[in-house]
Amino acid sequence: MTAPAENAPEENAAHPRFAEALRELGLDDLIPRVRRFPDATRTAAEAAAAIGCDLSQICKSLIFAADGVPVLVLMDGASRVDVELVRRELGAEKVTRAKVDLVRETTGYAIGGVPPFGHASRTRVLADRSLLDHETVWAAAGTPYAVFPMDPKTLIAHAGGTLVDVREQTQ
Repeated sequence: MTAPAENAPEENAAHPRFAEALRELGLDDLIPRVRRFPDATRTAAEAAAAIGCDLSQICKSLIFAADGVPVLVLMDGASRVDVELVRRELGAEKVTRAKVDLVRETTGYAIGGVPPFGHASRTRVLADRSLLDHETVWAAAGTPYAVFPMDPKTLIAHAGGTLVDVREQTQ
């Protein structure tokens, strides 16, 4: 038996649950495009360095709790979420970063590997408009070691996202 070629796509690079979600969405052609790295791509900076792209081309999938209800915010890797803008957008009393157990319970994935769709439960999704600044963005494929490329409009559509402006503005 011969060893796989260095750049051969790994059939199991994506988390099995995420690969199944891709199949259910008719996105089977995306599975071979998932890239797995030997070192973690848990943070946007780690992912951008591994891929060789701009930090802003990373799509972070972040779970917040809005009055205790989980909400997913998709944000470019170079920006931070303005929690007050999220609160206003949702009409919530209080918005906080979700705790580890809520992230896992809501999405079925660990922090650092949460994909933008294919979650254990349906949540409201806010997608920051900054993602549209790129032809391609990279998002987690269910593990802290795997990412996949997709055009942002398609990614946001599959996530069921509403386009919003919730990024922190630098002074």
